[in-house]
Amino acid sequence: MIIGIPKETHSGEKRVSFIPSSVDRLIKRGAHIVVESGLGSTINISDEDYKKTGATIESNRQNLLSSADLILRLRKPPLEEIKFFKKNSIHLSFLDPFNEKALVDEFAKCQISAISMEMIPRTTRAQKMDALSSQANLAGYVAIILAAERSHKIFPMLMTPAGTINPTRVFIIGAGVAGLQAIATAKRLGARVEAFDTRPVVKEQVQSLGAKFVEIDLGETGQTKDGYAKALTPEQLEKQRQGMARVCSQSDIVVTTAQLFGRKAPIVITKDMVSQMKPGSIIVDMAVESGGNVEGSKPNEEVLINGVLMIGLGNLPGRVCVNASQMYSANLHNFIEEYWDKDAKIFQLNLEDDIMKGCLVTHQGQIVNAQLKK
Repeated sequence: MIIGIPKETHSGEKRVSFIPSSVDRLIKRGAHIVVESGLGSTINISDEDYKKTGATIESNRQNLLSSADLILRLRKPPLEEIKFFKKNSIHLSFLDPFNEKALVDEFAKCQISAISMEMIPRTTRAQKMDALSSQANLAGYVAIILAAERSHKIFPMLMTPAGTINPTRVFIIGAGVAGLQAIATAKRLGARVEAFDTRPVVKEQVQSLGAKFVEIDLGETGQTKDGYAKALTPEQLEKQRQGMARVCSQSDIVVTTAQLFGRKAPIVITKDMVSQMKPGSIIVDMAVESGGNVEGSKPNEEVLINGVLMIGLGNLPGRVCVNASQMYSANLHNFIEEYWDKDAKIFQLNLEDDIMKGCLVTHQGQIVNAQLKK
C-alpha cells in the first residue's frame, strides 16, 4: 500500500499533516510512504528528515496523488485535484462535509473513499484520533495569548509599594475543549476568570480549573450524544444574551467559543452588548470561521468598535504550528494503526466499525454517512 502525503496548499497554512516520527511508525508496520518535497518546510523539517525514516520524496505532486492508495492531508483538497486521485483510493483529512456539497459529490463521482476527521465520534476509544479536539485545545490557548498580547493591562493581581493592581477579568463563553483550555491558560496567567455554557454538566469542570461558573436560567438545554451543545431556541438565546451582557460589561477580555457542528455559529454577543463594554476591552471570536459569535467581527481581521477590539483571526492552531502538527500527525497515525492489517500490511476500511461509520463520508461511488444522508 502506497501512502501519499502532499503539501498543504491553503494560503497561510503552516501546519504539516504528517511528521517524521509518524512516518517512521507506519514504515515499521510495512507501509510504503511517499512524501511531497517540501512537506515539512514550514516547521523546519527537511526532506532529508523524512528520508531518514525510509520515506520516498516525490517532487511531482500529480504523480504522488495519482499513485497513492491512501492520501493523508490536513485541509480539504482543492476540487480540481480529486480527478487525479487513484480510483478506489482513500482520502483522509478535515473536509467540512456539511458545507462542501460539491466536494463530497466529486469524491463520490470519482469513486474515492473520503474520511472526514471532523466526524470522528467523541468516544473513549476514539479520543486518540480526535483531531478536532486536539486542534481546539491549542486554539483555546492561542486565543488567550492573543488577547494578553493586545491588552493594555497585565493579567495577575500585583501588590506593590505603589498600590494594588487588580487582576484582569476574563469571561469565557462556551466550556468545550477550546473554552476549558482558554480558562486554564487565563488562570495560569493570573486572571480572574468567569465562564458560561448552556450545558450545566460542565459546571464542575469549569470550577475545577478555578473559574466561576455564571448561572443563567435558560430552561431545558443539554448536549448531543457527541458532547456538543444543543442549538438554543430564539427565546433561550435572548435570555442568554441578557444574562451575559452584565458579565461582559464588567470584563476586560471576552472569548467566545460557541459552535454548532455542521451549522452556522450562533450570535451570542450583539452590537448592543458590545456598546456596554468598557473602552479598551477585547473580544476574541473563536467561531469567526463558521459564521461568528459576535456581531461586527470579521474573518481574519481585528476591528475596533467604540473602543472595543474584536479579534476575528482564523486558524488559531496554525499560530502554534509545530505543536499543532505534532498533535494532528499523532491523530492520523493513531487512526491508521487502528485499522491496519498487520498480515496484509494495508489499511482496511472496516465498514461495520462504529468509528468508521461515523467518519466515512463516501465509498464506492456513494455518500454513505448517515448524518449527511439526512
